[in-house]
Amino acid sequence: MRVKQGLTDMGHSQADKARSRERILNEAASQIRDKGLDALSIGSLMQQVKLTHGGFYGHFASRSELIAAALQQALNAGEASAHAARDPDKPVSINALVRSYLSRTHRDQPESGCAIGALISDVGRADEQCRAVMEPHIESFIAKVAETFGDDDDSRAIVAVSAMVGALAISRVLTDPKRSDAVLRTVRDGIVAMASDE
Repeated sequence: MRVKQGLTDMGHSQADKARSRERILNEAASQIRDKGLDALSIGSLMQQVKLTHGGFYGHFASRSELIAAALQQALNAGEASAHAARDPDKPVSINALVRSYLSRTHRDQPESGCAIGALISDVGRADEQCRAVMEPHIESFIAKVAETFGDDDDSRAIVAVSAMVGALAISRVLTDPKRSDAVLRTVRDGIVAMASDE
């Protein structure tokens, strides 16, 4: 009976630990998308998820390990959100993809949107581990856009993805809403025109 009870406690403890780790990662992913990699504070993060500061090291060896894991979580969540917003019965057009990505809604919600757009500059200055986490997501984004264009090579997709991510980042910097909207609109129109330039 004691052995069974001990195994049950251990299983329960492992499940609790996994749930706590998931809570930490979800909150960290939201915070880095909203405020950037450098703004992440272990103390305030653990307070936010109602866990002790010391308990952090039961889940992660270091802040760097947390940041890489939170970045992966943010990238996965952004992709899942974009996928869920699509109609599975309709092929994605370049027009729909660009209008969704370069929208006011996406611009105004960095904490829940594309983590590439929110964190590209931070990750560019980060360690190799973080860059290695984001790199396959950038490649996947380029491949998806190339597929949407119907291209065999990814030349136009590289231009389009670079323009979309850059326009999103610039639009978030500009303080004049009309100018910010103009950046989104101009790049949207440019990519759609490039798509119809067969």
